[in-house]
Amino acid sequence: MERNKACWCGSGKKYKICHGPIENRIKLHKKKGEIVPDIEILKTPMQIERIKKSAVINTLVLDTVAEKIKAGMCTEEINQIVHQVTTENGAIPAPLGYEGFPKSVCTSINNEICHGIPDAAHILQEGDIINVDVSTNYEGYFSDASRMFAIGEISKEAQRLLKVTEACVNLGLAQAKPWGYLGDIADAINTHAEANGYSVVIDIGGHGIGLAFHEDPFVSYVSPKGTEMLLVPGMIFTIEPMINEGTSDFFIDEDNGWTAYTKDGGLSAQIEYMVLITNEGAEVLAR
Repeated sequence: MERNKACWCGSGKKYKICHGPIENRIKLHKKKGEIVPDIEILKTPMQIERIKKSAVINTLVLDTVAEKIKAGMCTEEINQIVHQVTTENGAIPAPLGYEGFPKSVCTSINNEICHGIPDAAHILQEGDIINVDVSTNYEGYFSDASRMFAIGEISKEAQRLLKVTEACVNLGLAQAKPWGYLGDIADAINTHAEANGYSVVIDIGGHGIGLAFHEDPFVSYVSPKGTEMLLVPGMIFTIEPMINEGTSDFFIDEDNGWTAYTKDGGLSAQIEYMVLITNEGAEVLAR
């Protein structure tokens, strides 16, 4: 673009003071052979505002689940809560029908790593830990976050796993800095998990999000510092490591084709933040 023309992003600023410097800096990193984002990955101010509206609904849904979840309820009840609150707010549950997924939310209990399918037969018991993963499509703009819930009194082992998982996510978030790398986030997460005797799932990671449910980049949580894609203002993606009590090995339920289980039967936990890279650092849009 011409330097003095309005920037393509719709900010109203001149290109030379808006995306011009960003694109020039990306080109310098690309010349070094680094992985850089396509311009299409960078969200415009208008898109960011609409994605934030989706994230507000996503957070409301998780807050509602937090108020109602308890021992004795089935995971299908969680699904009904998520579906009702989402649709009452003019949005659509993003998981419903996504590549054939049959429910409006993922509910993963104990040794289920992710993509647990709500079911009336799955009754929450005292001592369970459960991940509730909520994703929202509001007028074509997507958001995604998950929380871990302890059902009643849980074991010391489960308490420790949840504490370390939360620390891993926050340590990763602290490394989500403009002109850093996705590998910086991964290294912080993997280092802390391993230091506490846990493992990070390798083959399932985070993802870009905003204009679609899943976008580039794939977000690994086991990559070395200084590797993977360059972090550029305007990128939106999830930080959602899956931390296993035992090994990182897993298998997929053959019957439903979705739910991932720890291979050794150990507990697994996951907390998911959706973050926007800004000029100053990272803004959490949903958690």
